Amino acid sequence: MPAGDKDLEAAASTNKAFTLDGGAIVKAEDIPIQSSTKDGKPSEVDETERGNWGNKVDFMLSCIGFAVGLGNVWRFPYLCYINGGGAFLVPYVIMLMIAGLPMFVMELGFGQFASKGCITIWTISPVFKGLGYAMCIITALVAIYYNVVICYTLFFLFASFTSVLPWSDCNREWNTANCVVSKVNGTNGTTVYLNTSTRPSLEFWDRYVLDRSDGMEDMGPIRWQIALCLLLAWTVVFLCIVRGVKSSGKVVYFTATFPYVVLLILLIRGATLPGSLDGVIFYIKPEFHKLLNAKVWKDAAVQIFYSLGPAWGGLHTLASYNKFDNNFVRDGIIIAFTNCGTSIFAGFAIFSVIGFMAHDSGLPIDTVADTGPGLAFVAYPEALARMPIAPLWSILFFFMLFTLGLDSQFVMTETLITAVTDELKYYFKNINKWKTLITFIVCCTFFLLGLPMTTRGGIYLLTLMDNYSAGFSLLLIALLECVVISLVYGINRFSKDMAVMVPGGLGLYWKVCLVALAPLVLAAIFVFFAVTYSNLTYSSYTYPPFAEALGWLMVLAAVVAIPIYASFFLIVRAKGDTLMERLRFSFKPSPEWGPASNSDRLKAGYPLLPGTSEDMSVKFESSPPTYTSIYPGPLEAGGVVLQAK
Repeated sequence: MPAGDKDLEAAASTNKAFTLDGGAIVKAEDIPIQSSTKDGKPSEVDETERGNWGNKVDFMLSCIGFAVGLGNVWRFPYLCYINGGGAFLVPYVIMLMIAGLPMFVMELGFGQFASKGCITIWTISPVFKGLGYAMCIITALVAIYYNVVICYTLFFLFASFTSVLPWSDCNREWNTANCVVSKVNGTNGTTVYLNTSTRPSLEFWDRYVLDRSDGMEDMGPIRWQIALCLLLAWTVVFLCIVRGVKSSGKVVYFTATFPYVVLLILLIRGATLPGSLDGVIFYIKPEFHKLLNAKVWKDAAVQIFYSLGPAWGGLHTLASYNKFDNNFVRDGIIIAFTNCGTSIFAGFAIFSVIGFMAHDSGLPIDTVADTGPGLAFVAYPEALARMPIAPLWSILFFFMLFTLGLDSQFVMTETLITAVTDELKYYFKNINKWKTLITFIVCCTFFLLGLPMTTRGGIYLLTLMDNYSAGFSLLLIALLECVVISLVYGINRFSKDMAVMVPGGLGLYWKVCLVALAPLVLAAIFVFFAVTYSNLTYSSYTYPPFAEALGWLMVLAAVVAIPIYASFFLIVRAKGDTLMERLRFSFKPSPEWGPASNSDRLKAGYPLLPGTSEDMSVKFESSPPTYTSIYPGPLEAGGVVLQAK
């Protein structure tokens, strides 16, 4: 373009227009502008190079798959029944509306606006870039042990391919003399079940699958069966994300929808079994007096927060592959309510079968109901073993758990890979060409790091990581993220950025929640965790001091990244002669902050990316037309010819 390029940039950023010589009016923002670097090469973010969603459905299903995980099936139903049944939905929905949903939508908008991973996105306030590193550390720790849980589902899946499920009776080599199959025998009553008695499903889990040792002091050798399942799990993850969102975005069409099919089948089958209604009533019967207990509100907030997944970096990553003008607010609302609806729906499927199990065994429901691995690998498998055609239901259930976990594992692994490639892009321009190798290295490394959890004492290490790797540290990161966006950068400023993508930006409701309500909820959960902290246990085993210390090292591994990077930035990179000048420089956005594409930056009123020339070329299919500016300024003097390329 000849001498009017600066005015064209100004016109675009203020939504001005040009008139074609024929009289047609063309907005500057509609002109296909492509900036170039000083060496003449295009500087725009090449979507085909970084990758982007094939279509809107890919993104929605990936987000739903990330949010809807194992916790929706094995944690929420248990929390619901111990915290007042149907009454638990009151604090659950309130916490969703004031904390979970606002943070979920904020992170989707944050990632979509900048089109960056969870590390490079912190150009919004560079001194807080340590938050991005902390997110990656937490995600890495969780990804390591989460795939071990997934490999357990594979083990049970393979064990289900038999005519008689191996945890249905006490006649196996791993069973003890205390093993009892509790069952109602018509008029003869119920099989005697003593305090010393154990169920066959528990012995299968403890003595065969885990071959559990006495504690972390005795880790023992690797269980090769579990190790092979872990290798298979990481192989599946690698193959599904090897091409980034292009491949994982297609896999989720199955992995994100199949669990709903199985849950519906299990619900229909469970509803036809005797005792199922008792289980459902036990699940939803409201006990409103329990709402006076602070723990109920804490459990609701924790479940919402950990289920939706803010502060992990995954939402930034998923949204960063969106088109710039995608309506992230609408998407966030749909995904969040789908997640919560899935939790409630799963509770009916789970407790209808648990009710049948209690009826068939003659035991109280609160005796057979459990949470976490106890539900997935002990209680529910035993219930399935009591059903006609038990292997079929078992195969469906564990394949469902496998696909549920796989979606979340995709996002966590892709979050790390995106963060690495985005960060290294400034040093290695062609880093995306090596993304397959980086993905392979990450998967291999995490497989090796997960091997200690396949030993006889591995379940103790897994439980330790589950309780410490994403507990205190995640809450602190989420709280700081709210503070940085709402107060340091400014909620009005952030809303103005969002308005470029979604008309109206973030309204009063979102602002109040992000500035005040969400931080208060996060701070309250953090304080509650600190006040109620106690030594970790697994079954009858109490973790020794060295194990607790290891757990706190996991907490510090993430948290310490925040002050370390902040100190580094203040000392090395910040500009200014005084401490106050350096602080002001550190808190304000860097020149790179804003949309990744220069055309989007002009729409949002941001200057061109650093390192790009002010010469801007415009692509036309035919000969270059002549434009006459109606923008008041230097262009009034005459016409401007935009040269075609």
